[in-house]
Amino acid sequence: MCSSIASFVVATIFVTVMLRESNAQLSATFYANTCPNVSSIVNNVVQNALQSDSRIGASLIRLHFHDCFVNGCDASILLDNSANIQSEKDAAPNTNSIRGFDVVDNIKTALENSCQGVVSCADLLALAAESSVSLSGGPSWSVLLGRRDSLTANQGGANTSIPSPFEGLTNITSKFSAVGLDTNDLVALSGAHTFGRAQCRTFSNRLYNFSGTGNPDPTLNSSYLTTLQQTCPQNGSGTALANLDLTTPDNFDNSYFTNLQNNQGLLQSDQELFSTSGAATVSIVNNFSNNQSAFFQSFAQSMINMGNISPLTGSNGEIRSDCKKVNGS
Repeated sequence: MCSSIASFVVATIFVTVMLRESNAQLSATFYANTCPNVSSIVNNVVQNALQSDSRIGASLIRLHFHDCFVNGCDASILLDNSANIQSEKDAAPNTNSIRGFDVVDNIKTALENSCQGVVSCADLLALAAESSVSLSGGPSWSVLLGRRDSLTANQGGANTSIPSPFEGLTNITSKFSAVGLDTNDLVALSGAHTFGRAQCRTFSNRLYNFSGTGNPDPTLNSSYLTTLQQTCPQNGSGTALANLDLTTPDNFDNSYFTNLQNNQGLLQSDQELFSTSGAATVSIVNNFSNNQSAFFQSFAQSMINMGNISPLTGSNGEIRSDCKKVNGS
């Protein structure tokens, strides 16, 4: 009896260890032996891209964000349409707006030239996001690595899971909560809107006919409203661009939060973080506005948290040789 119990305990421990290994945690040293220069390779390509395109840092971090919210951080967002795949690129939050795929391809080429078949496209996106932030004046952090790439995409999931600029705070909080991110993560990650651009179509409803009232969004600073109406006339191009941060549009800093305090958030989903009466987000906005180092510390941790959403590890998925398609397709 005792020996059978002992055998059962040993077997249980063995199974537990095996499960832990198959769901291994991501690690900052994952490529230490197989591709030791991975971070500098990615950094160099991003740095090059920033010299000719000041928006690219924001675009690359957005790719990582929109990837992780759909089936986890698995590079599914990078897959093109094929016989078996409906691309997430054509989902409503992504179509005609996500960009940076050429830079992703350049990074992948550089990685394949240095260490062929080793670094996943999912890890590439996580590394490119960190480089984009640190090269733009923001914090740096040790990116946890070891993700593998998906074999499929989820266009329907992209349509429903990615937070929208038109949504209220309750809905957006729910979408963050659904992937295991809390209110602090929500406010910190929204701070990525301290750089980059947005198309008029993502906020023009605030300028002319907010919530069907026939009037502008009352939380919009009046002089800022006038400026935005000049950039985005009522029947103008929906694809014209405005800076997400009107004060330091290409620098990663905490001025985004000060803008919210001045009712100068560009997107409805931004301004609601501060203007929703009684919301838990208000005090976090105030803290980040007053203390840039607190924002940077929270942002770095929240990026790590987001990068941990449901990664494929072990023998799941694959290491794509071309980020746009599944191997062998």
